[in-house]
Amino acid sequence: MIKRESVYKIGVIGKPHGVRGELQFRFTDDVFDRCEAEYLVLDMEGILVPFFMEEYRFRSDEVALMKFCDIDTEERARELTGTEVYFPRAMAEESSDDLSWAQIIGFSLIDSTSGKVVGEITSVDETTINLLFEVKTESDVELLIPANEDLIKRLDAKQRSIEIEIPDGLLDL
Repeated sequence: MIKRESVYKIGVIGKPHGVRGELQFRFTDDVFDRCEAEYLVLDMEGILVPFFMEEYRFRSDEVALMKFCDIDTEERARELTGTEVYFPRAMAEESSDDLSWAQIIGFSLIDSTSGKVVGEITSVDETTINLLFEVKTESDVELLIPANEDLIKRLDAKQRSIEIEIPDGLLDL
């Protein structure tokens, strides 16, 4: 069984493309292409299931036309519409020295000054000029922490943690 902590979200399945089972795959991380993966993991009603890729081609920087093995009709493809797509963390880490922002979801954020865990990174907001980590504390408070590379002191993929220099007073707000 695939555990949720061993994968990270890279996109969502869109609508079918044509009548032979091809799908639009909207992705936020093209790791499946960089490490030549054989399969992607789809969330099928809460169960993570591997789907082997037959072929794919890029339509844009954010969309690929994907064909999975044994998905041969438009009806079968339509059943997957809206399904979240995940990628195994271990495969991604083997293929790259650099982690994508999507890969750090679920990492612990540590204040480099105090050494204390601030919380868990729940998402990365790239919609503004300043990149922000969205962090949930143990007391369920949601924080926005600047993700400036100058503030990041250490990243440990094995321990799944990021040590960051948090600007004075930010945690007191």
